Amino acid sequence: MIVCSCNVLSDGAVRDCLSPGPGCPRTPAQVYACLGCSPKCGRCARTIRAIMQAALEGAAESASHACSTGCASACSLVKLQTAEEGIAA
Repeated sequence: MIVCSCNVLSDGAVRDCLSPGPGCPRTPAQVYACLGCSPKCGRCARTIRAIMQAALEGAAESASHACSTGCASACSLVKLQTAEEGIAA
């Protein structure tokens, strides 16, 4: 499904750029940069943030991503940006 009409980004493309670890995008703006574009109108930021949150919850429930304490503290998926912080990085 297309989540960003301006940049023609799909939900799958957003999920594909999210991988646990310190290099993972933590904000919608970082997701745009990871995918080689930049935010235009910004209406998709909430949807991208929701996809990021779902990825976090999925990683926490997944047995294949068993974080040690050190990994969890460095994992950028744990440090998702709040809505009040906006979409600019």
